[in-house]
Amino acid sequence: MKAKEVLRRYAAGQRDFRRVNLRGQSFQGKDLSGADFSEADIRGAKFTNTNLREAKICGAKGGLEPQWLILLVTILFLLSALIGLVSGSSSIFVPSTLAPEFVEPAVMVLLLLAVSSIVNIRYGFLAFLVATAVVLTMSAVLAVTLAMLGNLRGAVVLAMSVPSTMIVTVTAGANVAAAITVAGDGAAIVMGIIAVAATVAGAETATMIATVPETKAGIVALVVNIAAIGLGAIQGAYMAKRVLGEDQKFALIRPIAIAFAAIGGTSFRGANLINADFTGAILKSTDFRKAILTRTCWYKAKKIDRARVGDTILADPVVRELLVTGNAYEKSYAGAKLRGANLIKANLTYANLKEADISQATFNGACLEWANLTETNAVGADFTGASLTGACLEAWNTESSTKLKDVDCRFVYLLENPEPRTDNRERRPSSGEFQPGEFTKLFQEVLNTVDIIFRNGVDWKAFIAAFKKVQVENEDTELAIQSIENKGDGVVVVKVSVPPDTNKEKIHSDFTQNYELALKAMEEKYKAELKAKDEQIVIYREQSANLWDIIKREANKPIQNIIDVTAKAESDMSDNSRHFKIDQSRATNPKVNTNPNFAVANDNARQFNTTNFTSEQTQSLAEAAAEIQQLLNQLSQTNPTSTEIEKLTVVARAAEEIKNNPTLKAKVINALKAGGVEAFKEAIDHPLVNILIATIQGWTEA
Repeated sequence: MKAKEVLRRYAAGQRDFRRVNLRGQSFQGKDLSGADFSEADIRGAKFTNTNLREAKICGAKGGLEPQWLILLVTILFLLSALIGLVSGSSSIFVPSTLAPEFVEPAVMVLLLLAVSSIVNIRYGFLAFLVATAVVLTMSAVLAVTLAMLGNLRGAVVLAMSVPSTMIVTVTAGANVAAAITVAGDGAAIVMGIIAVAATVAGAETATMIATVPETKAGIVALVVNIAAIGLGAIQGAYMAKRVLGEDQKFALIRPIAIAFAAIGGTSFRGANLINADFTGAILKSTDFRKAILTRTCWYKAKKIDRARVGDTILADPVVRELLVTGNAYEKSYAGAKLRGANLIKANLTYANLKEADISQATFNGACLEWANLTETNAVGADFTGASLTGACLEAWNTESSTKLKDVDCRFVYLLENPEPRTDNRERRPSSGEFQPGEFTKLFQEVLNTVDIIFRNGVDWKAFIAAFKKVQVENEDTELAIQSIENKGDGVVVVKVSVPPDTNKEKIHSDFTQNYELALKAMEEKYKAELKAKDEQIVIYREQSANLWDIIKREANKPIQNIIDVTAKAESDMSDNSRHFKIDQSRATNPKVNTNPNFAVANDNARQFNTTNFTSEQTQSLAEAAAEIQQLLNQLSQTNPTSTEIEKLTVVARAAEEIKNNPTLKAKVINALKAGGVEAFKEAIDHPLVNILIATIQGWTEA
């Protein structure tokens, strides 16, 4: 069927073009979205820049038209014969060089060629090129030596035979690989036979021409030449095998062979293939460069490894195999680029997808039981009807575009590895199993967040500065800290809630850049002021990172009028976890203890228990508490404390002033050691006391 007829029928509303013959037809730049070309013959058809969104091309036959196939195979046959003839003819002057005094140089050349062959096979094409340069240099030296000794014919032979052997090796490898891609293994075998026959014929002819009475020398020349060419042929065959096996050692040759084999083949270059279906299609010698392959189905596609795929998702052999087979059982795809992959009903049981990019991918009905989804980018991914029982979802990146409808899940884990010295991987639910629909309801609630991951602790002053700057730069977007999770080993995850239509990637990028700038400024400041070495700055950051871990230990104790830190309930997916939520709604003013065993330390400080203290300890505790009370009161009066960031800022400034005042710092630490943390907190009447003392307590522990 001609292209014009197809387009006419499509415009009239027809979408069914199954099993039609479209060989060599051009649909370049046309709109054929939703069309069904299943089992059609599309060899040589041009769909360049065509809109084939949601089109069905199942079982279609792509590749070269018969006339193009014959033309390319003929070219390869001729090239193969030419390689053989050129190689064989290189021995035309060899007999003249085989006088007894020149046998050793000839043998040396053969040894050099053998070494280059070994390098090629063992270390790959780049190493072979280096070895080739060395061999050519040494052959040039030998040629010059022969010329100086008066054997000009021998010099010419060395200057011709060695380079020709190297050329044979490279061209033979690409030639055989192209032959296999174009016409299959049979054509490659025929070409190999032609090359060998031409080599022998050329060598014999050259020997007969050059050997007049020197028959014995001619025979030796023939043997030497065939041995040299034989090495090249063996290397060429080996290279062809490795090239088609996608061995990265020969990655430079593969594009040449594939590109040659795709000349005149089916072209989908630049086409829109979103949600298109190539199930069971034959795709050798087909061009997919620059095509949009989001959620394109490749299940059971044939000979796709011999298609020209450019830098698309099909470029990675491991990923391509997954897309074609749909089987990733117990396989690793850590860090893999699976953006827009179509994995409908795929078997990903026990698969490792850690840090993989699965954004825009579809996992409809897929089995992801016990899969590792730690830190995966799942923005826009579709898990509708997928099975996620036992999967690890630690710090996976999701948002409102992530679809979790009808997910089948009994339980999941929020930690890839157990917490230190425990076997706790934060199972959800902690006991029992999710009831139908509970998983979706639970995880869908937290999708409108941007997850910011810190792997080496957090500098909270830098965090505050960066967060404020991001708020200013995105003044039209309401940003709020939803939760802070201390994952252990210095890993902290801060979840920032954002409106549904926010550009989350921009928010994350803006914060990361601003945080790095603020962090650098902070570190320079500490280096200048404290004359610290890099090790001291690392210690400082580690101490800062402990802040929220310390707050956890204070979570069940009242923090007056400011931040109520509580372990989240089961319904908030964080029971028994290190997951804290900043929330002022339940802040309270604790009552002053009127127990008669308590005494007043001073007029500005809270009452505290002195039953077990000496008079000296009581006085030391009271003095330190009074100074801290005064410092907090001053900072609270001169700095706003209406938002979470403002409150953290006051705490950070108070801690900084204490740390920069050696006398006060020593007094506070001594008071803590002498009287205890609880007594010291009881002596200070300020809403920020728990967080501040938790920070100071971290210093004493450090």
